[in-house]
Amino acid sequence: MQIRGSSAVVVGGAGGLGEATVRRLHAAGANVVVADLADDKGTALEKELGVRYVRTDATDEDSVRAALAEAEAAGPLRISVDAHGGPASGGRLVGRDGSPLDLDGFRRTIEIYLTGVFNVMRLAAAAIGRQDPVDGDRGVIVNTASIAAYEGQVGQLPYAAAKGGVVGMTLVAARDLSPLGIRVVTIAPGTFLTPAYGKAADQLEEYWGPRIPHPKRMGAPAEYASLVEHVCANDYLNGEVIRLDGAVRFPPK
Repeated sequence: MQIRGSSAVVVGGAGGLGEATVRRLHAAGANVVVADLADDKGTALEKELGVRYVRTDATDEDSVRAALAEAEAAGPLRISVDAHGGPASGGRLVGRDGSPLDLDGFRRTIEIYLTGVFNVMRLAAAAIGRQDPVDGDRGVIVNTASIAAYEGQVGQLPYAAAKGGVVGMTLVAARDLSPLGIRVVTIAPGTFLTPAYGKAADQLEEYWGPRIPHPKRMGAPAEYASLVEHVCANDYLNGEVIRLDGAVRFPPK
């Protein structure tokens, strides 16, 4: 698939992984729409790169539709990348005081990290499906899970459940969308060092770096973005979840 001249929407495009993806796809010649709730960062990217910023809540249908419409207006929409984040609840299933894990927190985490991905994917698929095919291909959807989907740590049950759902949707969505010529691929990152960690970044690197088999450091957002670009360009990648983790496996704690 040709990235140059295609339109792309990056949900969570003002965050660490998303911003790196926006920069990578923009450099590759895509017309990029940054869909996020971080107005300051989104408008800064808009001014710096000439991309478009649309304030977007991944869990809200009208909000996502507006971002997709902006992307369609800029050219044939062929790329949807979802790297949005948000607050996630945590805690043991039963706490030390004997109380069960909060149900509302679980529901909210699922809403943000699973339902939001589903909402973006279904609407993006419908929009990409309206484009003219090129050699039988209309486009690609790239979602973001986590290695916590496979090795969730103690206290990560809501987040692990949500990311496990994203993994579980991947092959089914690829099969559902095959008649339209739309591919679906999920990236499951390990420990990535993003600007969101702020002053804690050095401490995280000191803790996680030695625990990564190779290379002995946390992942860089640019490495995630590089994989997104490859997924877009490689037409035979479909229905797959790709771990991007330096061969690390989360321990229980």
